[in-house]
Formats: sequence, C-alpha cells, structure tokens
Amino acid sequence: MLLPTAYQSQLQHIQESPKFQLLPDGTRGAAPFPGYTVITPPWEEDLENSEFYTCLKELQQKLLQQLDQGLIVTIPPDSFHLTLADLIWENAYRERQAENPEYEQQLQQLIAQSFQKYQQSTSSSNTISWQLLGLMVMPRAIGVCLAPNNQDSYEQIKQFRRSIYQNRGLIGLGVQQQYHFTAHVTLGYFAEIPPHLERDRLGNILSELNSQVLPQKAIAFCIRRAELRKFDDMTHYYRESEWPVLEF
Repeated sequence: MLLPTAYQSQLQHIQESPKFQLLPDGTRGAAPFPGYTVITPPWEEDLENSEFYTCLKELQQKLLQQLDQGLIVTIPPDSFHLTLADLIWENAYRERQAENPEYEQQLQQLIAQSFQKYQQSTSSSNTISWQLLGLMVMPRAIGVCLAPNNQDSYEQIKQFRRSIYQNRGLIGLGVQQQYHFTAHVTLGYFAEIPPHLERDRLGNILSELNSQVLPQKAIAFCIRRAELRKFDDMTHYYRESEWPVLEF
C-alpha cells in the first residue's frame, strides 16, 4: 500500500471531490455536506495524541509544498480525527430529516443504545492502540492509514462497529455499513485533476514523504473515546454536551 507502484496504481483512479467547490475568487471552499458520524475527538480536544497529529500536520504541509498547486484542498488540522463508524450523510440524511421531525433525536437515542450494548458485551479493559503506517490514496482524498498494535485493539473496534451497524433501530433510520473499516485520517481532498497529471512522479513523492517525515519509531494512536458528532461540511465536527459518548 505504501510502495511507489501501489501509489501509482491508486492514482489512476483519483477524481475531483464534490465536498469542496470552486468559489468566484478562484479558491475552493467546503461544499454543504451534512450528516452524522461516530469519531474520536478531533485534535483540538485530544491532547493525548498530539505527537501523532503533529506528524500528520507536518505531512499535510509537505504535501502542499511538493504536490502540484491546486491538486488538493487541505482540511483544518484542528479537525483531524479517526472515523469509527460512518452513519448517514448528504441526500440520505436530508431526506430522512425532512420526512421525520424526530429523526435527529431518535438517532441520538439509538446511538446511545448501541454504546451501552457495547459496554455491556465487552470484557476487555486494555487500551485500544493503533499506529501510523503512512500516506494512503483514496479515490477522492488523501490521508494516512493506521494499523492495530495488537489483535485486541482490532477486535474491540470490530465489536464496537458491530454494535452500531447491527442495531435494528439504526438500520430503520437509514444507517447502513457502507464500507469495510480502513482506519485512516483524511488530510485533504482532491480538487481538479489535471489531464496530464504525472502520476509516476506523484507516486514517488508520496513514497519519499513517508521516508522523510515518518519517524523510525512507530507513533501510537490511543482510542479512549467515541463520540456522536454532526457535520455541515468536511471542515468541522461538533456535538452537544448531552449527546452520547463512549469511554473505552
């Protein structure tokens, strides 16, 4: 996944992201993209993982310096986070909300139910620890991928996600497991893709950045808390104090 050949293969399939739109002044801004998600606290509220996020911020800055100007739109580092479970977004969210005035309240209650079920079913008290592997290319975004430091850390997240996606009430609200879990933190989204993008050169840059920026010693990412958060676009994730939270 982190070799130049792998990057070059992934770069064949990149597309412009609709999550950022061209503004009249020629810059790009976040497009409306509302929904709900379950994530770890964003960096601005997660000081324990500061070393991890500081490395990501440096990677993000290097990407801006070395990639073709305008190829990616970066997201604010304060909003860096790990998504634990995608819930519902964009048109599916808008439609459900329009049909049901109680939709958001019901979603919040059912997520709390899933959190409680997970807590009752788990017997592990070990810290959930993952580690930074390196840059990864997705069809519309670029970020970093993570791997579990041990089997228990993987199993706990797997069990946690199952408590959400197998909740019949949430399924009734339109929450469906869309993808297999690939632990990642997004750094930015692709803007307009030039017709003659030098993908081989770009793949080499990404591979070299892994060597230049990532430390020799693996950086741990500790997952201690999961939160229900709402977003209006891809730059800010917020919550009310009474919304459900899970302490692992």
